[in-house]
Amino acid sequence: MQDNEKSYFSQPDSGGVRYYQSDNPDGVQAVKTKRKASPLINSLIVFACIIIGIIILGAACNSMISGSGDQEIRLPSSDYIATVYVEGAISRNNTDSWGSPLGYQHYWVLNEIDRLIDDYNNMGMILYVDSPGGGVYESDELYYKIKEYQAATGRPVYVSMASMAASGAYYISAPADKIFANRNCWTGSIGVTIGTIVDVSGFLNNHGIRTTTIASDINKSMGSYFDPLTQEQTDILQALVDEAYYQFINIISEERGMNIERVRVIADGRIYTANQALELELIDAIGNYGDALHDMRMEYNLFGSEIVDIRYTHKSFLSSLLGDINLGNIRSGGDAAAVLGLLEKQNMAPVSYLCEILAH
Repeated sequence: MQDNEKSYFSQPDSGGVRYYQSDNPDGVQAVKTKRKASPLINSLIVFACIIIGIIILGAACNSMISGSGDQEIRLPSSDYIATVYVEGAISRNNTDSWGSPLGYQHYWVLNEIDRLIDDYNNMGMILYVDSPGGGVYESDELYYKIKEYQAATGRPVYVSMASMAASGAYYISAPADKIFANRNCWTGSIGVTIGTIVDVSGFLNNHGIRTTTIASDINKSMGSYFDPLTQEQTDILQALVDEAYYQFINIISEERGMNIERVRVIADGRIYTANQALELELIDAIGNYGDALHDMRMEYNLFGSEIVDIRYTHKSFLSSLLGDINLGNIRSGGDAAAVLGLLEKQNMAPVSYLCEILAH
């Protein structure tokens, strides 16, 4: 540019373009200026790209290895004792935040016990139980599978209770030849729950909100938190709980050789320590897994048998990378949405052998 040339930059227009004006013959030149993105926006973009990349990579790898946890446990060709792990809630749909199987897997465990029944190298089974209980249906299915194992094989079944073996977890333990409980174990909680039925109809009325439920009959919608339970509906739900409860205490009476009235007295839903459970004859000994194993080997001359762990270990690549992220907390709506979610969960609770305080 010559020294005698006059020039200036205009203010940027809506598109961020400044115009350069000079006295030279070429006239006006348009110059596009760049706007700097803030450091925060740049960081968010980079973070988003990393997350998207991990998800895409995880999805690709997951398709190759997702079935690894579902493979059958290798059983030895010589004598062995199987340790079957029952950890977490006894239910059918235990998954992590990403939908991958996690913890106790009901049908997988049942199938593995079937394999033990058919394997003549298996010499016995120890249930390692660390659970707050679970569904009435699932607990009873596992109970019957253990009974089937005993009837079909005549082999010993021991239970080693870890930190907790409450409600449905005690239910499945009852048929064992011997029950060992860690000295810090909490057990018992013999009873049934259908959860807490929440009624917010009074709150809605106070705020001028009216609701109308359309159903074929008044009892079809019982449990809705928009309508109070009638006495008839309370009686219906109580009958469901009572029948499951009688089933529970009869199993304890039969399996532990206890008078039904005595069982009824101690089966009021309370949690027992290991020492209390021993005094009440709900367990046979206080000890850890090693104590249970040693006792079985001594009692049945199984010192030459190796130990095989029957434990579900599925872990997908995606859930391994992102398993600590709780998707349940990544949602909008604030406190109101959280409260509504809690109400919905409470009102959808099935009849269960579950110790509520230990399930959280």
